[in-house]
Amino acid sequence: MTQEIRNIVILTGAGISAESGIDTFRSAGGLWEQHNVEDVATPEGFTRSPELVLNFYDMRREALGKVQPNPAHDALARLDAEFGGELLIVTQNVDDLHERAGAKRVLHMHGELKSALCLACEMRSPWDATLSDRPACPVCQAPSLRPDVVWFGEMPYQMDRIYRAIREADLFVSIGTSGAVYPAAGFVQDARNLGVQTLELNLERSEGSHWFHESRLGSAGELVPEWVGEVLG
Repeated sequence: MTQEIRNIVILTGAGISAESGIDTFRSAGGLWEQHNVEDVATPEGFTRSPELVLNFYDMRREALGKVQPNPAHDALARLDAEFGGELLIVTQNVDDLHERAGAKRVLHMHGELKSALCLACEMRSPWDATLSDRPACPVCQAPSLRPDVVWFGEMPYQMDRIYRAIREADLFVSIGTSGAVYPAAGFVQDARNLGVQTLELNLERSEGSHWFHESRLGSAGELVPEWVGEVLG
């Protein structure tokens, strides 16, 4: 199958970063880093308690410096560098581990921790510092910055580009996803309906496993390098 593949779309989820020590978004009880998801990952939560939300993402941004890409990130970076066909890595993760491993063809559909969004002028700016001290927007100078992260109830980024890539793909691969968060959970159905080959690499069967032509179960750090080796021959 891989010898005929010239256009690959890869979806990565929390499972790939969990092996680097980043907590998955949804844990038992609907908590994320001991916080209720509704409090730190919704527009309503930000309206109720902006200080809590800004501090939460400041801590998450700082924590990125304590983790490193793992073999799965490294393998996808190798694929990015060596695969001669079209490739798009669509990640649900807001960390920068794909980029730090060396991948360049990456799309963050849920935003990025190292980016700030201005509510006044709607411009996005690279951001490594804190937001809880309400700094001025680099573009319009308004103290209106929030994390550039897509919260529940908001539209993920670049959906048109993602659906176009899936339409043109020969292979759709899902790595480390739960299959529970839409619209990403529906990508495999879209791919199947278009006749695209589908492959799941996951620690355990996801909610959407039955949609995949093939599911391989195990750690991303083992499965992804093995699969990339197959693709690159």
